[in-house]
Amino acid sequence: MGKLFAITLDGRVYSCKHCETHLSLAEDLKSRNFSSRHGKAYLFDKVVNVTVGEKEERLMITGMHTVVDIFCVGCGSIVGWKYEAAHDKDQKYKEGKFILERFKVLGPDGGIYLPVVEGHDSGSEED
Repeated sequence: MGKLFAITLDGRVYSCKHCETHLSLAEDLKSRNFSSRHGKAYLFDKVVNVTVGEKEERLMITGMHTVVDIFCVGCGSIVGWKYEAAHDKDQKYKEGKFILERFKVLGPDGGIYLPVVEGHDSGSEED
């Protein structure tokens, strides 16, 4: 395996909680109103230092979507998913955007998110 070249971001950074590889900037955060199986999830315009898995159809609360899981290039941990396609017209804004699961990343302040068991948010994703 060759040497890993990860992009280092300047500014307020979201990073992998396992290896602290930079994933996205706070300025690329589009919404905090998403959920995953593990709790809160955030929608981003841009994410770096990830590899993608196989495309799959996934039924979520807001309908059927084609997604790929995204993995940290530093440690291989799954950190979220990317929307490849949305089947409903009103969900098309998600296409090409990324979800980072909050409990799998460190926030810009270096804080770890500890999930709280509660009900789903109305705008949430993935059952």
